[in-house]
Amino acid sequence: MSTSSTTSQLRPPRLAPTEALILQLLAGHGEMYGLQLVHESDGELKRGTVYVTLGRMEERGLVASRAERRGPPTPGLPRRLYQPTALGLQVLQTWARLAAVLAGEKVPS
Repeated sequence: MSTSSTTSQLRPPRLAPTEALILQLLAGHGEMYGLQLVHESDGELKRGTVYVTLGRMEERGLVASRAERRGPPTPGLPRRLYQPTALGLQVLQTWARLAAVLAGEKVPS
């Protein structure tokens, strides 16, 4: 095995600030709709990008979604509920620990 492939296997997944915020919100609130995430973010997330970001995160295995259950008389498409996956929570925890180390905080092992 080459050194470059070993190094890439040891790197944690990349986590953009928007993705970290979404994972933090989902970890704290449980299942949420995209527009709930926008509302709870106090303006940090935008309606035009939250669903693109959630789709990308779902492809990477960081969040999972399901269609809302609705009764027959309810018009329109069902909304999607999002929740963090075990991988998403692990990545969030890893990045939080890394940020704490970089900030000079003492991190329990």
